[in-house]
Amino acid sequence: MTDPFMLAAIAQAKKSLAEGGIPIGSVLVIDGKIVGRGHNQRVQKGSCVLHAEMDCLENAGRLTAKDYQNAVLYSTLSPCDMCSGTVLLYGIPKVVVGENRTFQGPEDYVKSRGVQLIVQDNIECVQLMQDFIAAKPELWNEDIGE
Repeated sequence: MTDPFMLAAIAQAKKSLAEGGIPIGSVLVIDGKIVGRGHNQRVQKGSCVLHAEMDCLENAGRLTAKDYQNAVLYSTLSPCDMCSGTVLLYGIPKVVVGENRTFQGPEDYVKSRGVQLIVQDNIECVQLMQDFIAAKPELWNEDIGE
């Protein structure tokens, strides 16, 4: 059974897709509670930085260093360089990834910096991305900077 926090991230990914965006979702969990939710909004808001993880952290609001040190970031897709850098900047100790088959960010580097990274290889996350990439490859390539 998929954990409830990944299910919440998947719900965010589906929300983005329903809005015409890229189906990637994220939630930030502190002490067993979701404190932020987000989804990729580059298309919807015409943003160059609103990947799911960035939107999630923005929606969580201003937190203390201690809050980040007790947090777990869930993302339906392996975080890119920008989102991984934010994890490192704020000292988030654990990232749970839905899948890294369709895209893999700098996972080895993030782990080398002490972050616990768990890849669930969630088939629903894989299918969302495979279907989207097949339907809109140009939009996907734009999102990952290609």
